[in-house]
Amino acid sequence: MVVFFLHFKFQIGMYANSIFLFKNLKIGLVLIFFKKNRGTFLIFTSFIIFSIISSCINSVKPTPLPIIGTWQLIAATATEKDSTYSTFNPKVKMIKIINPTHFAFLSHLTSADKDTSSNEFSAGGGSYTLSDSVYIENLEYFSDRKWENNKFQFSLKISGDTLIQKGVEKLEKLGIDRVILEKYKRL
Repeated sequence: MVVFFLHFKFQIGMYANSIFLFKNLKIGLVLIFFKKNRGTFLIFTSFIIFSIISSCINSVKPTPLPIIGTWQLIAATATEKDSTYSTFNPKVKMIKIINPTHFAFLSHLTSADKDTSSNEFSAGGGSYTLSDSVYIENLEYFSDRKWENNKFQFSLKISGDTLIQKGVEKLEKLGIDRVILEKYKRL
């Protein structure tokens, strides 16, 4: 009978938010190996190595994306053909809420009339993807259902507490083809 003692010490360095995070993983294993059963030893050793690698990968926590949070629209423009115009209405309050997998936006008039039938309200949301500065919204829900099940690609820029999103809104069936630029402030 041969007795093996294996001691592994790993240091995992990951760059996140300009800080190197180090985690020590110490695993002490005592393996008893019978010379006659090399297949069992190889399977057991492979399982241990796989477990060590898996635990190292799973121990790294993802860094929250800087877009996660609640944002309020502070400016908006649209460009169609050669004409650029403001789409921002100071009487309308709009917020966008972004979590790690989904977004939602809510918009309504801030001045409350006694006749609430004339109050504007819109809402929408869905999933999104973010790769570097390319942000793609999959609009799954919207108060105007003709907009649902469409994807909109934007470039994002975050500067301090301001998020700037620029992209194309194109819906052929509605005759919409414009470049929009929206600025949000983090709440």
